[in-house]
Amino acid sequence: MKNDFIDVQDQMKSSKVISFGEALIDRLGPLGGDPSCDKPVKDCFGGAPANVACALSRLGVSVSFVSALGNDSIGKDFKNLMIDRGINIIGLQEDKLRPTRIVLVRREDNGERVFGGFEGQNELGFADQAISKKKIIQDWQLVSHKAKWLIIGTIPLASEISADAFLWCIEKALNSGIKIALDLNWRPTFWRKKASKSLAPTLEEKIQINSILKNASLIKLAKEEAEWFFDSSNPRDISFSLSQRPSVIVTDGPNPVAWFLNNIYGRSNAISPSSVIDTTGAGDAFTAGIIYKFLSIDLNEINHKIAQDIIQFAIACGAYVCKGTGAINPQPYLKDVDNLLSLYKGGMS
Repeated sequence: MKNDFIDVQDQMKSSKVISFGEALIDRLGPLGGDPSCDKPVKDCFGGAPANVACALSRLGVSVSFVSALGNDSIGKDFKNLMIDRGINIIGLQEDKLRPTRIVLVRREDNGERVFGGFEGQNELGFADQAISKKKIIQDWQLVSHKAKWLIIGTIPLASEISADAFLWCIEKALNSGIKIALDLNWRPTFWRKKASKSLAPTLEEKIQINSILKNASLIKLAKEEAEWFFDSSNPRDISFSLSQRPSVIVTDGPNPVAWFLNNIYGRSNAISPSSVIDTTGAGDAFTAGIIYKFLSIDLNEINHKIAQDIIQFAIACGAYVCKGTGAINPQPYLKDVDNLLSLYKGGMS
């Protein structure tokens, strides 16, 4: 079995995309219930960078995943899922001292979710807080060979050890000509040691996150994140506030998506799935859809029609995930996205 595993990994050294960041368990409570005490609960694989990696692999993209999981049963199960998806896990580290993080997720009756606290933490924290820079340096060539995009969030910045590895990866990617896509993914629970009723970032938190925004060719963020970090939800204004003039996409749940791609502004209507079971991971599937399309075209070749098609494809990826529970299991294959788009466009005519 060991030799088979090595053979599979050898075949996946040329990944078009690298996804860096947290892999964890979303513990979903019953609709309207509290996952810390109400039953039944359902444990689902999650973490935005892990979700994006898995979604890309479902769409047929070769992808490397860089993270750390605990040496526990859920960590091993997550690793096996990645192997089953065909993801290059050379950069997936095993932490023998820290457990895999469990996030408590409350689901409202309409499927929307609220992130609570964590379970299982020991005095050293969680595995995703201690991604080793030394190990990444050793494995970088096997992870990054022929990569075009590095996908990142912001949560690794909240932990000193992972932040060191994270910033090294960003610098190395930029020096290698790898473009960076950043999903802001503001989650105050990950940044604060004590529970806080305030969802808005503090000045110190904003400064930390703002330090990496200048490196991104693409920034995707939710409307409330845009208003917190840029005092505007207009993607054109956000792009113009940064020296590199990145492409910017602002999502707003079931409302239209505002976008600014290659200096072209537009808005695209959301697709309402036939039923909404759980919105966890919809934004990550959306991000995967964007990157899937970006792999086949240079950013400076995008015109208005192409931009609309890219955004609509991504919207369909996100909508499809809402029909199932959890972020990863319901992710679509390419044919599923094409079928959903056909139904949507047929309904519009």
